[in-house]
Amino acid sequence: MKCGFVTILGRPNVGKSTLLNQILGQKVVITTDKAQTTRKRFKGIYTEERGQIIFIDTPGVHRPLDKLGEFLVDEAKVSLPDADLILFLVDGSEPAGRGDRWIAENLLKDSKIPVMLVMNKVDKIKQTQKVEENLITYKTLFKENIPVIKISAKTGRNRDTLLSNIFKKLPDGEKLYSDDLITEETMRSVTAEIIREKILIHTQDEIPHSVAVTIDKYEETEDIDRIYATIFCEQKSQKGILIGKGGNLLKTIGTEARKELEEIADKKIFLGLEVKVEKDWRKKDKLLKDFGFKSKDQ
Repeated sequence: MKCGFVTILGRPNVGKSTLLNQILGQKVVITTDKAQTTRKRFKGIYTEERGQIIFIDTPGVHRPLDKLGEFLVDEAKVSLPDADLILFLVDGSEPAGRGDRWIAENLLKDSKIPVMLVMNKVDKIKQTQKVEENLITYKTLFKENIPVIKISAKTGRNRDTLLSNIFKKLPDGEKLYSDDLITEETMRSVTAEIIREKILIHTQDEIPHSVAVTIDKYEETEDIDRIYATIFCEQKSQKGILIGKGGNLLKTIGTEARKELEEIADKKIFLGLEVKVEKDWRKKDKLLKDFGFKSKDQ
């Protein structure tokens, strides 16, 4: 039996969370087309007769521009030393870009941990030659040849091939988690992420990046869970947009989040939301810590 840790690494919007959801067969991490959708490491556990793979989904790696950006890069970095395998996920529909080169140079260069290049979104290109041309630009990022798997995280294309190749790279070992467990995340953290996902879907420009969500109270009973959460933004104008005319947008965000949470919890949910302003919270260590973004040395 095989068992090991696999870190999924890549620049923003290459499909890391989509891939993890596809492998696990259900939605366990939020996905949108916005950068910084994933802000923290997320553990997904895949178990079958061949063994167990503990996937670590990481935030999209990019050159940090503020304290939050530094935290996101740290989240990716700290997941690497304990990994048995690194999946370097790239957008195979386009050639390697500056972000891919930055990751290869700063995080993967001279890595003692095996790296597998996973080309996602290859279904977007019909010409096989173009895919191969893009592949060459990624291979040149590494001194040595590394294994390559071409997939579509959205459709599941070559999912089984990817899993088979992962199992080949993992050490022998007994399972670390029970067969029915797919994540260690608590309902509090899942709730915060789902609320943030709905905000990302319904807002544009800088607002998706300026928002943090905290769960102030989570009361569980047999029939209904009562949840009270705060949405933090950086400017008064953003607060007005998030609330919307007559409170319409906040109501939409709350309704969509509540319905999804009821499906997960299989019970009634009361979700109370309010919006507050914390100016420039992404640049302040204390506020980042208060919001759950703790760097590796804290």
